[in-house]
Amino acid sequence: MRLLFLAVLRRHTGNAVTAQRVRDHLEAAGHVCILKDAFDFESPSEISNFIKAENLEAAVALHLYRGGRLLQGNGIPFGIIFGGTDLNEDVNQGDKNKVMGKVLEEARFAVAFTESMKETAQRQWLKYRKPDRSHWLSYARFMAQPHAKDKIYVQSQGIATVPNTAFNWNTFLQHSEINQSADNLHVFLLICGLRQVKDPLYLVDAFSEWHQEEPNIYMVIVGPEVDPVFTREVKAKVKRTPGVRLIREMAQEDLHAVMKNCFALVNSSVSEGMSAAILEEFVQLAKRLVSDPALEKTIVANGREYVRKYHSWQEERQTYRQLVRTLERSPED
Repeated sequence: MRLLFLAVLRRHTGNAVTAQRVRDHLEAAGHVCILKDAFDFESPSEISNFIKAENLEAAVALHLYRGGRLLQGNGIPFGIIFGGTDLNEDVNQGDKNKVMGKVLEEARFAVAFTESMKETAQRQWLKYRKPDRSHWLSYARFMAQPHAKDKIYVQSQGIATVPNTAFNWNTFLQHSEINQSADNLHVFLLICGLRQVKDPLYLVDAFSEWHQEEPNIYMVIVGPEVDPVFTREVKAKVKRTPGVRLIREMAQEDLHAVMKNCFALVNSSVSEGMSAAILEEFVQLAKRLVSDPALEKTIVANGREYVRKYHSWQEERQTYRQLVRTLERSPED
């Protein structure tokens, strides 16, 4: 089957990484999956022309509003993957809420990363509606369709990390202008695109105060420059703040190597669907914020086991393979 996959594809961002991983799952199942940036299209009509030109049979969108709204009424079956900001922010805007409700009604399936995300969607849109008994066709359609609540599936993000084995931690520290021995250094890592919703400045002052008390404490922010205006604000703040460094985006393999060497990962996002960076940190078994070796061992072991059990890359692949099969069938099957 020829599939269109719509997502916001800013380089080295969570959505882009998730979209590429899911695309790999679908292509491994034998489908042709064309991954496109939702921001490249301004209207459903542009998507319709692209679908016809590429002879596409079905579609998947990551983010109910940014991707999903473009797929409405295009005549091909599609599924949705909730992104995070669609349920945490866009849902509070009346016009977007209405559009997303219609998208969800038309979608064959929807994937939530957590049970709480599923519950949020159900509270917003998947309410029981009474069929219109006054018109036989309306009633027949209602009775023929499974209830909308049955179309939302929970599938946590599957995580697989491949750190760059040639990565040099000392070189990274030098480039970050951290001129201390790595043996006695505690680097706290914040990975995010530079935009307001990720709130990277939230912890800056606290870490700077800590650094001035203990000079071996550093906070390093790593991520792409997404919002130009906000990026300038972040750069200006970091430049005048001791103990805090800002590093531009990195290749994923290098980023995984940094996680492996850092002291701990932090996250200050005000809207998070499911932070892949935090899950990857568990996999890499970075050092924990505990002084008791036995407790540290327990926390790390439990964290790693949790990721393996609930964020299995293989299970995620199987889930998307099964869901995409629903796009091959007619709604009545």
